[in-house]
Amino acid sequence: MRYNNVGTSGLKVSEAGLGCNNFGTRIDEPAAHRVVEAALDAGVTLFDTAEIYGDGRSEEMLGRALGRRRDEAVIATKFGSPAPGTGTGSRRHLIRACEASLRRLGTDYIDLYYLHFPDPETPVEETLAALDDLVRQGKVRYIASSNLAGWQLVDADHVARAAGGSRFVATQLEWSLLERGVERETIPAARHLGLGVIPYFPLKSGLLSGKYRRGEAFPEGSRLAGGSYFARVATDENFAVVERLTEYAEAGGRTILQLALSWLAAQPEVPSVLVGATSPDQVAANAEAFVELTPAEIAEIGRVAAGAHEADGSAA
Repeated sequence: MRYNNVGTSGLKVSEAGLGCNNFGTRIDEPAAHRVVEAALDAGVTLFDTAEIYGDGRSEEMLGRALGRRRDEAVIATKFGSPAPGTGTGSRRHLIRACEASLRRLGTDYIDLYYLHFPDPETPVEETLAALDDLVRQGKVRYIASSNLAGWQLVDADHVARAAGGSRFVATQLEWSLLERGVERETIPAARHLGLGVIPYFPLKSGLLSGKYRRGEAFPEGSRLAGGSYFARVATDENFAVVERLTEYAEAGGRTILQLALSWLAAQPEVPSVLVGATSPDQVAANAEAFVELTPAEIAEIGRVAAGAHEADGSAA
């Protein structure tokens, strides 16, 4: 397991991060405990959750599962909701949300605290000032954002610098070989600001895991079999990409899972890639899927995914 700094900060995290959004939804507490133990034993240090995952149950399960091993972990959690009119970026909400997350996690500090979604109804100055207060109080070590556009990242950084307060050290966003729109604006903005980029849904709801085939029924209990929200990614266009990548992977003696995770991990802005798991075996498979890629392989994987055979202007 490799460990990388988050952006230009001193915070180090494992290359493989554990997304805990399954806790309290797809798996119960005993299963979550086994997943966390397996992750720690595999060298995973970054554990990512949010106040809205499982209505707080994810944070509770993660906190209890870490128990005495809490110091081995970098706990990342998020405040806020995508629902309009909730004021989740306000000082009132985020301070209350932080206190509630600390109680659920059973800890006295959060390593990495994210604004989960942009809040157009609250000035970013207010959000950043409240986050800076939490950092100064020792309740939060580092702050970050999630799902912000490139211009919003730049705006927030400008505001924080002008105020002399804490700046975002990272941004979390959906990025995969099947979801590359962020490469046009958001990734260049993060690169310019020195932010770490932490991808979620790196396997596009499992489509890049290698367990789905075009025209075949989704395996029982899989994420794609669980509902229309995830199943709608199983388009002919996406399967065409999966098939190209599978062919390329097999020709090189690798798996599509290895390509999907290792290509993201090879991007210079990425300190860690978040992968969910519902069992210890899945944790081990994900952790072992990170392999070294040559610069030529990184470029070619990106081209194969784009359906091109020459440079297309995407990320490496």
